[in-house]
Amino acid sequence: MSGHVAAIFRHPVKGFTPESRTHVDLAPGEGVPHDRTYAVEHGPSGFDPDAPTWVTKQKFTVLAAIPRVACARTKLDDASGVMTAEAPGLPTFAGRLAEPAGREAFAAWVTDLIGDEARGPLKVVDARGAFRFTDHPQGQVSVINMASVRDLSAKMGVELDPLRFRGNLYVEGWPAWAENDWTDRDLMVGWARARVFKPIVRCAAIEVDPTSGVRDQEVVKALFDTYGHMHCGIYIQMTSAGRVGLGDAVTEPQKTRAPA
Repeated sequence: MSGHVAAIFRHPVKGFTPESRTHVDLAPGEGVPHDRTYAVEHGPSGFDPDAPTWVTKQKFTVLAAIPRVACARTKLDDASGVMTAEAPGLPTFAGRLAEPAGREAFAAWVTDLIGDEARGPLKVVDARGAFRFTDHPQGQVSVINMASVRDLSAKMGVELDPLRFRGNLYVEGWPAWAENDWTDRDLMVGWARARVFKPIVRCAAIEVDPTSGVRDQEVVKALFDTYGHMHCGIYIQMTSAGRVGLGDAVTEPQKTRAPA
């Protein structure tokens, strides 16, 4: 059985606005282009951009710690490199985060946004090379099964916005929760190939409404109480390069055959 790509998103600044794409070019060892290439330190994190290593998301301004971040609307213009940001009650920000002055100005803007929720001085840090500010050090590309989100919504009696789960690829056509059993299996994703790394263990970030910035649903508790796990989505790692576009097939992996 094959599903298809229903939506594609990137998140240029970790924790901030998802941006929809019509296609992305994926390659081994890399994530979605411009996805989580910047993050805002919430007090010193110890991250060194010249020798990047994974740092827990709790060191950054993310929804799990600061729901108000969802009130910002950020957008990266690929051609100019300019990031814009808007939020109620604040002036519009525009600047290039690839430049020190732009990073400093954005850190000041986010400081005004979150106010006394800042634990310490905010600083924008940038990823270089193939490094990305992902929640898991080996989680290159995240995939959300829309049927699983709908099943959870039905069990909770609410309509959950799939953007709560901050995925890169959203897939229609798979059975609900089938993806939880696919670790180490191979997928065709559009014109690229990938291997399933693991299910995504969810945290309090998914309890925040992505539009209002209000923590309004106990989604993690609902996952555990209903299914006995806290998974929603899978991480995949690319094994061959290729383009993935809206409507492209994403094949459900075949079960591994037992040795004869």
